Amino acid sequence: MIHVEIYTDVNPTESRDKVHSALSQIFPDTEFEFEELSQDSGRFKAVGDIYALKHLHNLIREEEIIDTSRTRLNVGLSEDEMSTSFIISKQVATVGRLNYPAQEETLGSINITVRADSVEEFERFYDWLTPPTEDGVPDFENDIKDV
Repeated sequence: MIHVEIYTDVNPTESRDKVHSALSQIFPDTEFEFEELSQDSGRFKAVGDIYALKHLHNLIREEEIIDTSRTRLNVGLSEDEMSTSFIISKQVATVGRLNYPAQEETLGSINITVRADSVEEFERFYDWLTPPTEDGVPDFENDIKDV
């Protein structure tokens, strides 16, 4: 099974509603819980399965950034090759777009961690979300049910 964790901090200078809206733009079918970290800051967090990434999957194709996305997932790959972590821009997410910042943003980014129960399962996930391409066109498209 694929396990997905998504979280982002809400800073004192940010609107909780706007941050939640940004998350909803990229993960529309995911329910986020808010956790107070201090009197004026907190964190939105969600834990789910591969279906939490279905819209992200579609955005990667709409924005034609499969190769970039594959590289970002590869950079965060764990030593056991069963998980990856990557960040996307919280600010860009407010308009429903996808961007991978080079490093954690000043106000924080959206953090995503994906874990699989086996190397083979992770490889199927990896190829589902970011298949190999030729000239930017996927060599194949796996169905989410096959992961």
